[in-house]
Amino acid sequence: MATVGTPSSPSVPRHTNRLINEKSPYLLQHAHNPVDWYPWGQEAFDKAKTENKLIFLSVGYSTCHWCHVMEEESFKSKEIGEIMNEHFVCIKVDREERPDVDKVYMTFVQWKENKDALLESSQRILEALRHTSEIRVQGQESPPPAKEVMDTCFQQLSRSYDEDYGGFSKSPKFPTPVNLNFLFTYWALHQTTPEGARALKMALHTLKMMAHGGLHDHIGQGFHRYSTDQHWHVPHFEKMLYDQGQLAAMYSKAFQISGDEFFADIVRDILLYVSRDLSDQAGGFYSAEDADSYPTTTSTEKREGAFCVWTAKELWALLPDPVEGAAEGTTLGDVFMHHYGVEEAGNVDPMKDPHQELKGKNVLIARCPPELTAARFGLEPGRLSALLQECQQRLSSARAQRPRPHLDTKMLAAWNGLMISGFAQAGATLAEQGYVSRAAQAAAFLRTHLFDPDSGRLLRSCYRGKHNSVEQSAVPIQGFLEDYVFVIQALFDLYEASLEQGWLEWALHLQHMQDKLFWDPKGFAYFSTEASDPSLLLRLKDDQDGAEPTPNSIAVTNLLRAACYSGHMDWVEKAGKILAAFSERLQKIPITLPEMVRATAVFHHTLKQVVICGDPQGEDTKEMLHCVRSVFSPNKVLMVADGDSAGFLYRQLPFLASLERKDGKATAYICSNFTCSLPVTSVQELRGMLSP
Repeated sequence: MATVGTPSSPSVPRHTNRLINEKSPYLLQHAHNPVDWYPWGQEAFDKAKTENKLIFLSVGYSTCHWCHVMEEESFKSKEIGEIMNEHFVCIKVDREERPDVDKVYMTFVQWKENKDALLESSQRILEALRHTSEIRVQGQESPPPAKEVMDTCFQQLSRSYDEDYGGFSKSPKFPTPVNLNFLFTYWALHQTTPEGARALKMALHTLKMMAHGGLHDHIGQGFHRYSTDQHWHVPHFEKMLYDQGQLAAMYSKAFQISGDEFFADIVRDILLYVSRDLSDQAGGFYSAEDADSYPTTTSTEKREGAFCVWTAKELWALLPDPVEGAAEGTTLGDVFMHHYGVEEAGNVDPMKDPHQELKGKNVLIARCPPELTAARFGLEPGRLSALLQECQQRLSSARAQRPRPHLDTKMLAAWNGLMISGFAQAGATLAEQGYVSRAAQAAAFLRTHLFDPDSGRLLRSCYRGKHNSVEQSAVPIQGFLEDYVFVIQALFDLYEASLEQGWLEWALHLQHMQDKLFWDPKGFAYFSTEASDPSLLLRLKDDQDGAEPTPNSIAVTNLLRAACYSGHMDWVEKAGKILAAFSERLQKIPITLPEMVRATAVFHHTLKQVVICGDPQGEDTKEMLHCVRSVFSPNKVLMVADGDSAGFLYRQLPFLASLERKDGKATAYICSNFTCSLPVTSVQELRGMLSP
């Protein structure tokens, strides 16, 4: 909470407004502003009507650096507060709680044409917005061709690729997991071509450069939000849960494809950070950590990155030890500071530090391969690794004495879903049962705290309360489309990692509920919100993958997976209708929807049902499961069908009952549209059948 005073003894606020009764950390940050803030709701709307005032709508989130700047420069001012209170009804919205409100009004702000119509009447505004935001089938009721769309998307990404540093822009530079996921699938379908090789190189190089850069927290683990420069060096320091979840999945895939332990180590790094710093003791995951914090316990002003950056003087003091076996006089500080690009005057370009918050500071960035650092100091690579680890531990202990950044302890269904997928995919790929167990713990948390068993619906958010309890708003926010698609995806991933059929059963229930609440039977595809919310002027369909994939992109793959697990072929038809609704955009500018382009390929290639008949605890079954999980195949689903443990699957897919073990051994079948291959008991044969 941004208040005047030290972190240990903040000054007493002069004013308290209605936001004090809210649960959102962002709204509570503004509960002592002199602005008479209202939360989004009928009370504010009624006041605006009664007093004939315009609504002043302010949308942000609790770990947003520029939101803090806005508060300091405007909303904490008594004079500005008086003006706002006199002329407006002021509403604060947490965009992470209510992405629907944010999207509707951002659509209004971005709309540029027919300005006369906008000024003429509110009705015309609404009609114009409906027209420009409408996504529907227009004449063509079939999905676009996969090859054309895939090739165009690859070419557009290839043209925007940074050959030197990876990524797909100069600056600012974002992780964009959707691009990497597309490139992995493109490679899998074009492995023998130069284009396929380039796709894989682009993805792996980007992931390596991100991990070496300052975007990656080399001391505290995890990844920051984005890089302000081309080199992945100086980040915007906040850490978001949705980035950690998606990047854990991407680095898992990179390891699966390449076998390079470097990528596996980064997966472990991300999941260590989330387990330690973003985990609620009840099992859920918190939303984010702030970019800003107090530099010292006596500071009165927060600075961006203060928790993470270092002066050369600090590092000399922390790492004075001489290094045995190196040239005389070499200290730990010499080795560490060379490897991570530390400079006496600081290593941050002043152009990337407009407020001079990082002057004289260093953002750690691995500037050269470990082999070169080792060679420079005459060390064995293994010895260098141990020395750097010792340094990191010392710096971690020193950083623990600094005031921590604000932690947003709001827990969102959608983002928890992304993180469950990250843990589940990592657990399956790295054969780490602990990660699978953590994913299952989080899924159980969702079922307890963010699911209403009476209505069968998901809720959007809950919060860490007093004494580490889990609290809910007085009027819970109902789940949005993104909550459903990311949770359903997570439950499918968790089933494939754990083989617990209860997760599969819940996923299919939620898919039915998603169809009921969000499907557009006229224009096809899913709306982002329900029809029953009177406070929203528009029901929109997102049409661009961003920091998170657009929900309809994920919905396509979910529907195809759901059909494979249930036999409900109408879900395949629905998937095709989504692709048809977005057909024009997919064919003209597919780079805006790389996850949906990937889903188009999955739709046209048909998912393979990999069915293993065998005792899940038997060594021969485990060997086959390891084979399936170690091969990157973007168009497969995995299931184990053997005896009583597969009751739910047998009821959904009666054909499974005809599949048997061969010669008493664990046996695999590859099925497509419920027609199965000959049985195989050899892992080598199975591996060959898994290629796309």
